[in-house]
Amino acid sequence: MTTSLPRPACIRHWTEIQEPDDATYPGDTELMSIGSPFGRVFGFARIGIHHEVLPPGRRTSWPHAESTEEEFVYVLEGEPDLWLDGHLHRLGPGDGVGFKPGTGETHCILNNSDRDVRLLVVGEHKRADNKVYYPLHPRRAAEIGERHWKDWPARPLGPHDGKARKP
Repeated sequence: MTTSLPRPACIRHWTEIQEPDDATYPGDTELMSIGSPFGRVFGFARIGIHHEVLPPGRRTSWPHAESTEEEFVYVLEGEPDLWLDGHLHRLGPGDGVGFKPGTGETHCILNNSDRDVRLLVVGEHKRADNKVYYPLHPRRAAEIGERHWKDWPARPLGPHDGKARKP
């Protein structure tokens, strides 16, 4: 039996909490994905959960690797490309990708298609001990200071530049 009571605060639709389409890295104008931060809205302290809309020609982030934070991406809709250590791997609805911390695997998701991609992204919530490595953006190391992963386990990078292509 369905109730006629107002929905409690623990129920939210991603469109109700979607952030403005203005996500960029400091000092850069490239727009990234458009997020709906479920974890933050629900006040979660240990996990981050985002519904992400990735318009054509965009990527979720700069390619990066994490030292201690686990990450998981699940494709809800569309056909994005996983950029993994400089190589592209096509994904589709139902595909899940897990990134174990400490491996040095550099990654991001690109939308090289002509329609929106929708993702569910889950990870640990900003661990104090986490370090990040950006293989294609060395200036970011100086910007993030102590959060830069200086001794990441080096991995060879393939030929792709990590940028999404507009269809």
